[in-house]
Amino acid sequence: MKVTILANYEPNAAKGLMKGSNREAAVQALFESVGGRMSSLTFTRGMYDVVVNGEVPDQVAGMGMALAVRASGSVRDLVVLEELNMKAVIEAANKAAGVYKPAG
Repeated sequence: MKVTILANYEPNAAKGLMKGSNREAAVQALFESVGGRMSSLTFTRGMYDVVVNGEVPDQVAGMGMALAVRASGSVRDLVVLEELNMKAVIEAANKAAGVYKPAG
């Protein structure tokens, strides 16, 4: 499953960046720890400090990574976006729309 992760660094983590902490190696190790693979890590200017793209085996692995990072206290505003198979989503939506009866 492909994921995109958006986050902002807390001040203590920003200090670590300034001291030369290799975030690419750390994030790659994080993905590998759950059987995944990091594709890219980009530092950005704007709403988020960092954008990470990668693959994880499943939702459990992705949410496990997110929980571990949140628990570290090093980031805030952590968002994990999961890639969707829109063909499958549309098929499910069409099935549901055929039986759903709105109120009123």
